Amino acid sequence: MTRVTHERALRAVRAVLEAASSPVSVVVVDTHGEVVASVHMDGAARDTYENARRKAYTAARSDVPSSGALGDKVGAAATELASFDPRFSFFRGGVAAYDGERRVGAVGVSGLPGLEDEALAVVAIRASGYAAPPGV
Repeated sequence: MTRVTHERALRAVRAVLEAASSPVSVVVVDTHGEVVASVHMDGAARDTYENARRKAYTAARSDVPSSGALGDKVGAAATELASFDPRFSFFRGGVAAYDGERRVGAVGVSGLPGLEDEALAVVAIRASGYAAPPGV
């Protein structure tokens, strides 16, 4: 069974530390949304860690490839939003990681505008040796 190893998760974290234009938090999770590795950079706002964790959790556990895609899917429909796991986030920055066709986990980044967080998550996934979903 393929899973996110701590070695690959640490590579993902390091890639974000090197690529981020300012302080962020990064969280790498397995398919259950459990944290494998994470860092809250010096100077990042305190809430960015929890936001990054929730984004990663969402990308790992939902049926879409990213937290932003889930937000796009449900839109502003109150009934849709109410039916999801309360730990889900609908903000951009959480991206699923794949080994071939299999989802093995996800990376969440928070601290910059959503599209930048998402781009950093993709950088992290690629640095770890996994693949990001197409179109993210």
